Amino acid sequence: MKILITGGAGFVGSSLAISLKQNYPDYQIFALDNLKRRGSELNLSRLKEQGIEFVHGDIRSKEDFDALPAVDKVIEASAEPSVLAGLDGTPDYLINTNLFGTVNCLNYALRHKADFIFLSTSRVYPIKTIETLNFVEEETRFALADEQPVSGVSSKGIAEEFPLDGARSLYGTTKLASELIIQEYNEFYGLKTIINRCGVLTGPWQMGKVDQGVMVLWIAKHYFDQQLGYFGYGGTGKQIRDMLHVADLYRLIDWQLHNIDKVNGEILNVGGGLESSASLQELTKVCQEVTGRTIPIKAVAETRTADIRLYVTDNSKVTAMTGWKPRIGIRQIVEEITAWLAENEKDLAPILK
Repeated sequence: MKILITGGAGFVGSSLAISLKQNYPDYQIFALDNLKRRGSELNLSRLKEQGIEFVHGDIRSKEDFDALPAVDKVIEASAEPSVLAGLDGTPDYLINTNLFGTVNCLNYALRHKADFIFLSTSRVYPIKTIETLNFVEEETRFALADEQPVSGVSSKGIAEEFPLDGARSLYGTTKLASELIIQEYNEFYGLKTIINRCGVLTGPWQMGKVDQGVMVLWIAKHYFDQQLGYFGYGGTGKQIRDMLHVADLYRLIDWQLHNIDKVNGEILNVGGGLESSASLQELTKVCQEVTGRTIPIKAVAETRTADIRLYVTDNSKVTAMTGWKPRIGIRQIVEEITAWLAENEKDLAPILK
């Protein structure tokens, strides 16, 4: 099998490429990346060691696809992943990458009749609708109530039927627009596709920042003895997210690569679920226990642009269709990332410190 992974030197792309090559040594894997994100260059030696062919290119450029060989599968893992991207009035790079770039990927897949696996985001769901959901304030977190004003949500989390009307960030909009185009290619061109709406993805080799990769950022700030803040919602740190380890995501992608006919044309919510969720307050406690460090955390009551109080993925559909469910919980994730920081401290300090 020949596979192209776009964003192949990024956190998700490189993790998937390396796991695939380790499990299927005979597969030929190409990793396409423009190396824009700081830290992605650290993955090049990791890819090379595994025998993965790195191609320096940009999904915004049709010509860069012309230089690529034919493949059987495309995993579209490239993105400008920041929720804040473009909100300063400069959305061009975001739109050209996350929307027009996807079209270039689709045309390449169509040309070679390659199956198409797309990594979308939970950020396609509108911010204001999420912010009006009924919640319970518990001692250390906000939790979703069972009774809700809209469909597609319960105490288990947010499902695929959640309403899509409303603003969601330019990042979420470009991903949703890509989803709509993918569905057209599936229906009218016969391209086999699957869309995975991922929650918060995390794990070693993620270069975490405030607006993307918050779990690694949180652990790194503890590890390097720096300051953090509970921003918004009264500054209590009770806002929650579910966290999906990239190794759990890999198990699902592996299944989809080899069983695409069973999920062709589907949209699936894919996340850590309630079992692998944490509030910032709860995450802080685990970080303190694992790193042995307690750092100052300031409280800022004001809520930041495009933030949401809570997001938890309801994995019911993906589990019913594929049998997949996450295995790795919050504590193990923190332990693995802490060990990775210790092992690569010299390289990571300039990026994460």
